[in-house]
Amino acid sequence: MKQWYEALFENYARKYDKEPFVQGTLGECDFIEQEIAHDKSLKIIDIGCGTGRHSIELAKRGYQIVRIDLSESQLKRASEKAIAQGVKINFQKHDARNLPFEGEFDLAIMLCEGGFSLMETDKMNFEILKNATKALKDKGKFIFTTLNGLFPLFHSVKEFYESAAKEGNSACKDCSFDLMTFRDHNTVVFEDDAGNKKELKCNERYYVPSEIIWLLKSLGYKKIDIFGAKLGAFSRKNKLTTEDFEMLVVAEK
Repeated sequence: MKQWYEALFENYARKYDKEPFVQGTLGECDFIEQEIAHDKSLKIIDIGCGTGRHSIELAKRGYQIVRIDLSESQLKRASEKAIAQGVKINFQKHDARNLPFEGEFDLAIMLCEGGFSLMETDKMNFEILKNATKALKDKGKFIFTTLNGLFPLFHSVKEFYESAAKEGNSACKDCSFDLMTFRDHNTVVFEDDAGNKKELKCNERYYVPSEIIWLLKSLGYKKIDIFGAKLGAFSRKNKLTTEDFEMLVVAEK
């Protein structure tokens, strides 16, 4: 039986590209460039690249990237977009819990919940961090975003989803946040690219900063910085607060 994150992306690529939470690509890529000092000789891996928005933008700026995702539908859409924008890109299908790379990359990016925090167990989520780390060179850097566990301690996740809902986009209902596991259980309602209305029961893990720091230190990272993830405006100036739905993590080996 397919997990919800596999079923969700079976035929939901064009509609996904219209979702409000994927509209911040340019500013997010500006931040990535700053973090690697605009060094185009560095090799990058984009884990959970989806429809390739960050990969395509970075490739247009002259960076060499390997882009991986679990969804064939998302990868097909990514390839179509790359061709349309005149970028030659090699997208590969891989499971982030079992990557075939070792010590190959200077930078790993995993943005907009590109796998991590979506898995059904904490161990599987940790496998994604482990595989991303294994893919990096000795002095590699890892930039990713994840759901901020401080947010649901002070806010209703249900109310947040309701306020963010827009006509024609996906919506969440029946939200319940479990304080013992820091998992949000909800039903996502959406329309796929063929116009079929669907409902899927989802289960996402929120992490508090201290957990992320402990997990990354256990993987050998020496420097770990965590910020508030502002859509399209990633910055080291954004101190993480309880108002941030996502956090931005920058870790160096």
